[in-house]
Amino acid sequence: MRITAVTCVKNEGPFLLEWIAFHRLLGVTDFLFYSNDCADGTDRLLDALQARGIVRHLPNPAEGRNYQMEALKDAKAQDIIAGADWVWVADVDEFLNIHVGDGTIPALIDACGNPQAISVNFQFFANDDVDAYADRPVIEQFTRSHNPDLWCGETAIEVKTLVRADFPLKYYGAHRPFFREKLPKGKRPTWTDASGRPVQHRFLVAANPRRIRRFPAAGSRKFATLNHYALRSLDSYLVKNDRGDVNRENRAFDDTYWRERNDAAWEDTSIQKYLPPLRTEMSALMADAEIATLHAEAVAAHIAKRDELLAQPEYQQMQAQLRAASKLPPQEQALIEALGLEPVT
Repeated sequence: MRITAVTCVKNEGPFLLEWIAFHRLLGVTDFLFYSNDCADGTDRLLDALQARGIVRHLPNPAEGRNYQMEALKDAKAQDIIAGADWVWVADVDEFLNIHVGDGTIPALIDACGNPQAISVNFQFFANDDVDAYADRPVIEQFTRSHNPDLWCGETAIEVKTLVRADFPLKYYGAHRPFFREKLPKGKRPTWTDASGRPVQHRFLVAANPRRIRRFPAAGSRKFATLNHYALRSLDSYLVKNDRGDVNRENRAFDDTYWRERNDAAWEDTSIQKYLPPLRTEMSALMADAEIATLHAEAVAAHIAKRDELLAQPEYQQMQAQLRAASKLPPQEQALIEALGLEPVT
């Protein structure tokens, strides 16, 4: 089975080897990376991995700001996609945690009855007061999340989707594929959640704009969950924030994104079953001296960027604000205040 993972990256160098090694354990056979404007050596590490036949690395073709969608449009025409049995579109902070069989994508596909698409709900893992970046597996460091059935007062949680080669594809989206609006009912794809149940009709046909990329998570994760480490350490979050192009000058920093993903009420260490083989796979990649050197350079660049940012007053303020921020999402905080209840600490 050929399974191709597609992702877009910018300054993700310290995290590449873990993500590649992890997905190789899942059964991913091919990787298509698009990069843009990297300043930490991400592109050089990907070039070295490409030279060894481990990944395919292309410059992001976007001419404007729509990097992900332009890359996915380009990916559709690449042979590495055309020759795949399945395509997995995900980001480098997302890890597919499979709970069935041998923990591989083929086992998930079998458990779901081999449909043409499988959508897996996110579970957002909190920072959990981890300040310092450490060159250790992300899946080892962060083990707490929100209740996986409920996020920010919503029962519907975003998904990412595995897509089979014969899906009647119009185009790939970042969260799910789309087919033609007028596709006859008899030709609509078979599509399940990660419990093997058919997805809801309005999600299937993209009828509800608020539910195009999400559906209720309760009961939908029997066979898999998508662990999303959107925050990682506070150090890495500051660097991630700098990577974007939001101009904070003369404007207060908005900590909503952080608070929405920093609910640490739930402990889930189930993904750590992959840790022993992950370490073995990462060690095999790092046994190549050039790969190890480029990884170390990316780590050093990440730390240097953190130090550069924390020399600036606005980033010192951001760091202090995030440390002090409530671990409740703003929606829950507002409800507690409206009901006159004591906030949870």
